[in-house]
Amino acid sequence: MADVVSFQDNIAKILRESLMLVTALNPHIGYDNAAKIAKTAHKNGTTLKEEAVKLGILTKEQFEQWVRPENMLAPK
Repeated sequence: MADVVSFQDNIAKILRESLMLVTALNPHIGYDNAAKIAKTAHKNGTTLKEEAVKLGILTKEQFEQWVRPENMLAPK
C-alpha cells in the first residue's frame, strides 16, 4: 500500500511541475509572457510558478488561482 501512496505522490509532483500547465496562463497574461515563463523554467530547471514570480509577471497567489490542473482534465 505504501508503494501506491508513493506512486500517487510522484504523479502529483510531476503534474505540478509540468510545463504544459503554462497554457492555463495564456488567457490571463498572453502568449508571449506565458512562453517566456515556460522557456525560462525549462532553461533553469525550475517550476513555472518560481519563474512567473521571479520574472515579476505574476504573484504566487495569481499563479495558484489560475493554474489548476484539476480544471484542465476535461472539456468545459
